Amino acid sequence: MPELPEVETTRRGIEPWLVGRRIETLTVREWRLRWRVPRGLPAKLGGARVRTVGRRAKYLLIGTDAGTLIWHLGMSGSLRVLDADSPPLAHDYFDLVLDSGKCLRFNDPRRFGCLLWQPAGETHELLQGLGPEPLSDSFDGDYLFALSRGRKAPIKAFLMDQAIVVGVGNIYVAEALFEAGVSPLRAAGRVSRERYQALAAAVKRILAYAIERGGTTLRDFIDPDGTPGYFEQELRVYGREGDPCRRCRRPLRNAVLGNRASVYCAHCQR
Repeated sequence: MPELPEVETTRRGIEPWLVGRRIETLTVREWRLRWRVPRGLPAKLGGARVRTVGRRAKYLLIGTDAGTLIWHLGMSGSLRVLDADSPPLAHDYFDLVLDSGKCLRFNDPRRFGCLLWQPAGETHELLQGLGPEPLSDSFDGDYLFALSRGRKAPIKAFLMDQAIVVGVGNIYVAEALFEAGVSPLRAAGRVSRERYQALAAAVKRILAYAIERGGTTLRDFIDPDGTPGYFEQELRVYGREGDPCRRCRRPLRNAVLGNRASVYCAHCQR
């Protein structure tokens, strides 16, 4: 599934093409994705002008005067800016047609993405109860330390809880834990304030760098311009079970936490 850096890379790629443009129509070729596309959505969007292109967690938010289009890429979704008259290919399910003669086209082979609507002045239920953005000032070591007290769950599960912090998925949690020297198996309540400060800083640094590098290229993800991400080539633990640690050269181990692989170095991470 595309993670936060991939979604942010996509947001930055499509923003210049959308902001200030008027939406002529929404063409829907397949209504049945993860959740059914609201039937009245094309009528709501026709004639609306795009004011903002934002992101909350892994959701893209296309803001208009009437409300906000909520777009999730799912496991295999991708967006392209194309000429509006370009013939659709297999799995090209939506076109957001703009007054520029371009369209924003959504391709989703696995149909796990979604396209939903948030009326102006409301907050969609999917966006309620979410924690802070990891790159925001409100996310830091003191925040994590305060919420972690008394928690027995592994710290990796703690960091992947969307009510704690949004959008820090499996790849980037694994990499941040390695950088901070914290074992993914350690109970969240048994991590000191100082180590949480190092961990929060690692999360911010790794996410920012991954965005700069275009995210990771996993399965189907590529940028809106068709360019693959490059951060995957620099992963230090994720997906490297049995390989030598880049610090101590000991073999990396894997533990399954919450049905997810959690590769780590038992020597460097405590």
